[in-house]
Parts: sequence; structure tokens; C-alpha cells
Amino acid sequence: MSSPTPATPDFEAKLARYADLLVRVGVGLTAGGKVRIVAPVEAAPFARLVQRAAFRAGALDARVNYVDAHTDLALYDEGSDEAVAFLPAWQAQEREAMVADGYAFIGILGEDPSLLAGVDGGRVARRSKAMAQAFQKVSEASGNFEVSWTVAAIATPAWARAIFPGLPEADAVARLWDDIFTVTRVDTPDPVGAWQAHLAGLQARTDRLNQQRFTSLHFQGELGTDLTVGLADGHFWQGGAERAKNGVVGVPNFPTDEVFTAPHRDRVDGVAVASKPLSVRGQLVEGIRVRFEAGRAVEVTATRGEDTLRQLIATDEGAARLGEVALVPASAPVSRTGTLFLNTLFDENAASHIALGRAYPTTVRPDLIGGTESPTSFADLGGNHSLIHVDWMIGSPGMNVDGVRGDGSREALMRDGEWVI
Repeated sequence: MSSPTPATPDFEAKLARYADLLVRVGVGLTAGGKVRIVAPVEAAPFARLVQRAAFRAGALDARVNYVDAHTDLALYDEGSDEAVAFLPAWQAQEREAMVADGYAFIGILGEDPSLLAGVDGGRVARRSKAMAQAFQKVSEASGNFEVSWTVAAIATPAWARAIFPGLPEADAVARLWDDIFTVTRVDTPDPVGAWQAHLAGLQARTDRLNQQRFTSLHFQGELGTDLTVGLADGHFWQGGAERAKNGVVGVPNFPTDEVFTAPHRDRVDGVAVASKPLSVRGQLVEGIRVRFEAGRAVEVTATRGEDTLRQLIATDEGAARLGEVALVPASAPVSRTGTLFLNTLFDENAASHIALGRAYPTTVRPDLIGGTESPTSFADLGGNHSLIHVDWMIGSPGMNVDGVRGDGSREALMRDGEWVI
């Protein structure tokens, strides 16, 4: 693929603004900074724009690494079981060294959500667990915001065909680009200014929630969700921009419309029903229904991809518990597009959601864990530890959410999927 879509002056201008946005706002890169850009091979033209934007910002190093999902497919189709489980140590060591050296990370997505649909789920699960174990230190460093990072996406033909199957490929790609530019505010006259205003709004929302000190959230929706999510002791709401430990302010996700915090690993009870499909490990999981008891998923069903979901939950002890709860209005920009993106980066910003697995230590007050991110001390407050972190959507236009205080009093947070505070 020689270019992301047929070139027009307007499209090229938006693409350049998008690249600049990821560098300036996404990872807050300034003179003397360093960045690693990871992109699918189809994104090479855009990755070059991001690299140029980084050097214009004064980067000392803007390193691009390309990935090709078809190499994973080749491994699953032709590789031995030993090859599926093998990762050379230097891969993780290189990334750990880059974290230690203060590199920012920009990840660009665009994968075909159905590429691995025909692959044995057990092999995918083994590979995913091996990778999670190998890159555990890097994942924890990212979750703790030791350095600045961001994740965004480009429109690729395979992804566009999957979400717009009724359109000719060129039209599908163009439609997907339009949606991406809309939800990332690239189609506004001043994307950086638009993001600054949006981030200020998210900050105001998290400030209000942090003042309330709820002990739990109660979700009740028309699809069957009736779920009480106890919150970690000393939980801390976050959303929008994050300040990394090296002082750099960035935005981890483009787009983002969520505010989120840490559930208590042992205080989740009731039923959660997915409002959107989940694309995970190259598989599509639909019709998810999970019943939680004392924090643990005790009944798990899905109308499609149930084996994949069960393998995910079996990754380790913490994979059957929650590590995040996030609130997103049903009228968020991603939802207003009317597009089901089959990509969690986008779909999680169309609906309130929960995440199985690892919780982020930054979602509890830092003074309560002594300035450290030890899984043990974090766990004392109810934080969950796992190799995985997988978001899935439960919010809907009929979802009601209440905040519950320690004395049992309640306050409406959302009605019919929209904020009321």
C-alpha cells in the first residue's frame, strides 16, 4: 500500500495535523526528547509523517519499528508449539532499556480484526501469555506512566472492509478516515486547541468524582446489566491527560472520552452484559455475559468466541477479576459516528466499560502506597494484579449509574447513558 488513501490536499493536511497532534499532545514531545514509533507496515506513509513531526519538535531520536500481523499468522499456521511460545529475551530487554532511557512511545494501530479468526485459540492464548510474561516489566512501566505514551490508529483496507462490508474498499477506507479525523478532532480548525479544551473538561469531571469518595458504583441497564462495582480503598479517578513520572504530560489514547478508576478486586457482584462485541487476540467475542461474586467471574458465557473469553480469564488468578471501571457518555463522539469499530481503542470510548485483569497503581492516591507501585501494597487497597488488561463495553443509551457512599446513600451519576452531575 503506497499511501493511506488516495491523496487530496485536504486529506494530506489533515494527516499532517494528526501526526503533529500525536507528537505534541499525545506524548508531549519537546526538544531533546526521544520517541519509539511502532506501526503496521501499511502505516509507513503516516509513520514517516509522525517521525518528521518528532524531529521538528526537537527529538534527538525518532525510531520507527514496523510490524506485520501476517507474520503472526504465519507463526500460528506453520510454527511448532515451541515456536509459538518462544520470544527472544533481547526483545523485552530493548524496550526496558528504552523506558530506562526516557523514550516516549507512540503506537499506531490498524489491524484486521478477523485475521486470526481461523487460528486455534489455544495457540493464540499460549502466545499471548508468553508475550505478557516477557513484556511484563514494560507493561507495568507503561501502566505506572514511568514514561509518556500514546496509542492511535490509521485506516487500513482490511480494517475498513471489516467494519464497512457493504462499501467498495476505497469508499470504506475513506469513510474510516473521516471517522478517525472526527473522533480525534483533527477535522477542527485547531486540533491542539480543541484537545486542550476537551482535556480540561475531563479534568473537571475527575475532580468532581474525586471529591465524592464513593465506595461503589451501581450499573443497571436495559440489556441486563445489574452490577455493583466496589471501588478500591483510596481510589483516584483519572481521565484525559496524564503526567508521567518524568514530568511529561501526554494523552495515552486517541480518542479518549473516559474517566476511570480502580475497582476493589474482592468487591464486585452481579451481572455484566456486553453492549458491543470485543475484538481480542485476533478473535471476535460477542454476547458476553459474566456474573461476578465477591470480585471473581464465576459464570462466563458468550454467543460467539466463548472459548477465547474463557482462555483469557484463565491467564492467571487476577484475570477473572476487574482492574478498571470507566464511565463514558453514550453521546461521546465515537458513539455519534454510528460506527462499530471492532477495535477497543475506539469502542471503549463509545460506552462505559470494565476491564478484566491488571489495575493501574496510578488509580489510587499515591500517598497511600508510599510513592511506590508494589503489587503487594497496591493489593492491600484492593488493586488487582494480572498479566492481562482487557476492556469490554457494558454502557448503553439505557444505562443508569449511581455512586454509592459508605453510609448507603446514593447519587445519580448517569441516566440513560448521559452524565447528570
